[in-house]
Amino acid sequence: MVISWRGRPGACCLLLSLLLLAVWETGSGQVHYSVAEEAKHGTFVGRIAQDLGLELAELVPRLFRVASKGRGDLLEVNLQNGILFVNSRIDREELCGRSLECSIHLEVIVERPLQVFHVEVEVKDINDNPPVFPESKKRIIIAETRPPDTRFPLDGASDADIGVNSALTYRIDPNDYFALDPQNNREQTSSLTLVLRKSLDREEIQEHSLLLTANDGGKPQLTGTVQLVITILDANDNAPEFDQSIYKVRILENLFNGTLVIKLNATDPDDGINGDIIYSFRRPVSPVVLNAFIINPNSGEIRTKGKLDFEENKLYEISVEAIDKGNIPMAGHCTILVEVLDINDNAPEVTITSLSLPVREDAQVGTVIALISVSDRDSGVNGQVTCSLTPHVPFKLVSTFKNYYSLVLDSSLDRESVSDYTVVVTARDGGSPSLSATASVSVEVADVNDNAPAFAQPEYTVFLL
Repeated sequence: MVISWRGRPGACCLLLSLLLLAVWETGSGQVHYSVAEEAKHGTFVGRIAQDLGLELAELVPRLFRVASKGRGDLLEVNLQNGILFVNSRIDREELCGRSLECSIHLEVIVERPLQVFHVEVEVKDINDNPPVFPESKKRIIIAETRPPDTRFPLDGASDADIGVNSALTYRIDPNDYFALDPQNNREQTSSLTLVLRKSLDREEIQEHSLLLTANDGGKPQLTGTVQLVITILDANDNAPEFDQSIYKVRILENLFNGTLVIKLNATDPDDGINGDIIYSFRRPVSPVVLNAFIINPNSGEIRTKGKLDFEENKLYEISVEAIDKGNIPMAGHCTILVEVLDINDNAPEVTITSLSLPVREDAQVGTVIALISVSDRDSGVNGQVTCSLTPHVPFKLVSTFKNYYSLVLDSSLDRESVSDYTVVVTARDGGSPSLSATASVSVEVADVNDNAPAFAQPEYTVFLL
């Protein structure tokens, strides 16, 4: 195509405006939908083609496609009517765990010309998980000498749902001796407290059997139960006691194996073996805790075991009990909350997709060459990534969405001057020291017929004999 600028003073500005509009359309499409988890196959999510301003007739010719990184084929688009629908079972807890925010990010790509849109589909929670206790039966041993208002820790239930669907309330069978602490747990741990209401008499009742029930806040309400079997024994006057019920510790994720986390010190005023204390993790012990920490039964020291990884576990809740060696053992309990602090131990990752190669040498400024995405598993500034290109190339990066970029033409090309470019994208995080990663794109410039034939000299002299 040949464009003449003579006699048309407004043509330059008009073409520039059209080019800027094309670049903006390349990465501006952002649409939000929502769908409930466990929705049936075929459930309507949204009219994605209409909402993105695309005609139904152009979906197939323009190679309309949807990519969902790591999400498989949960959502699909009907190319006949442009409707986004549920294609396979969506389990919010499997996708996002207990995160309050859960969404599926779709990258919609059409060709001829290349456009990319970003669509967020929020997955709404439903009450599909009942509360679950770690045990179906919990055995508790209590000495008959324990005074009223003595408190005993219990393991609460867990609920894989979020929000009101995971808001748990508890109750136990009506009885004269035991009650649940009605106070809210300010530290948001998963523990409950059983409170002794009146003095025990082993000769009157040797064993109490109570049903502990957890109800969630969903509609319909779901429940879970555990049987409490409380055995009353004659023993020891005093149980070991910690100076705190909850300890908080902050450690870096790169600690060496065997590093001291905390040294516990429970006291027992009894004499002899009744005052000798053995420390241990309170059962049942989470495999996550067992893989990360070890406790010395005699000193109460808790040390790291193996390598910690902030990206896998940011917080550990460790329940510890101190048991004396009396003929009828007594126990004291505490909880340690271990917060793991992030270090910059993950380099950014760069992914290049949808290459539009080769590039014609008469391609217009703003033409999209490739789509680039970056990620970093670290958090905070350690996970904040910036991108740059090798200098002195006629291309630039344009941000289209968080951690998504387009590689676009920034100045005109001339194949006769440079026939190909090697473009290096560098992603660098904000950690100290900073970590980086690179990815290369080889851009070939395709020839167009923009040069007329030329003689070696303007005139020739011929002598005839």
